[in-house]
Amino acid sequence: MKKILLMLALAGGVASAHAQSADTTAVNDLTLKADIYPQQEDGDLYHGLSRKLTFDRMIPPYGLEVTYDKTTHIIFPSAVRYVDLGSPNLIAGKADGSENVIRVKATRKNFREETNMSVITESGSFYTFNVKYADEPLLLNIEMADFIHDGSEVNRPNNALDIYLKELGSESPKLVHLIAKAIHKDNRRHIKHIGSKAFGIQYLLRGLYTHNGLLYFHTQVKNTSNVPYEVDFVTFKIVDKKVLKRTAIQEQVIFPLRAYNYATAVAGKKDERTVFVFDKFTIPADKMLVVEMHEKSGGRHQSFTVESEDIVRARVINELKVK
Repeated sequence: MKKILLMLALAGGVASAHAQSADTTAVNDLTLKADIYPQQEDGDLYHGLSRKLTFDRMIPPYGLEVTYDKTTHIIFPSAVRYVDLGSPNLIAGKADGSENVIRVKATRKNFREETNMSVITESGSFYTFNVKYADEPLLLNIEMADFIHDGSEVNRPNNALDIYLKELGSESPKLVHLIAKAIHKDNRRHIKHIGSKAFGIQYLLRGLYTHNGLLYFHTQVKNTSNVPYEVDFVTFKIVDKKVLKRTAIQEQVIFPLRAYNYATAVAGKKDERTVFVFDKFTIPADKMLVVEMHEKSGGRHQSFTVESEDIVRARVINELKVK
């Protein structure tokens, strides 16, 4: 009986060894496809496990022609924050006195190699261009207001990406723009006790909102006179309530991150509204926020104050209704 059991155990061991050998042979015989597990190193293949980029991941580039003796100007819908040139054959920079216009030209004549240029704007949009040399470019002044779309099924601009800018923290510039636009379009007056009125001009704070660490101030300028009102500048300062004669040392200036529909002029018998966006801040109990609007070449200046209680009661934005 012991001999029979020993023979069966040996037979099982031999079978297991044959199975393991067969499995090893199967693994060794496995042919790895180059487009999934490439093992070679050349211009078309990669080491390790790599997934191919498909065309639905691509941002379609615009075709751009440049020349040596003429300058190409590109106008973007918002201020330019970043420009990258793919070759020293190109030179580019912001147009003097403008934040949303880029000028581009060739640094040498008749360069043959196609290159590229990338641009990021303040609205969080990304643009890319394939650039080549032309003796006489067909287009010298280009407006980028119209975007390339994915098609009717998606209907989203390819450059409408979630590019985040440092000053807005974790908030997308696109979403900030949509929130400001929604507040402006909704045009509700939630605050009725903050404002100033003098010389036929009324400056009001219509609403205070908060979302994801940002504050939104909805202001309105009403001109009941017949004389147009030109805005020189608007300042936001945190000052001490007890100091009657304020100095620059006692003031903390708060700068807006964005201004939607910034009003620079208000015609007679008209009104304009602006939404200012700020990084979140609070006001100590012994201080207040002073908002001042100065008239250009005039004396009809306006100012109103915002208390700490008004800031902490800012309305939370939970949903948007923007078309």
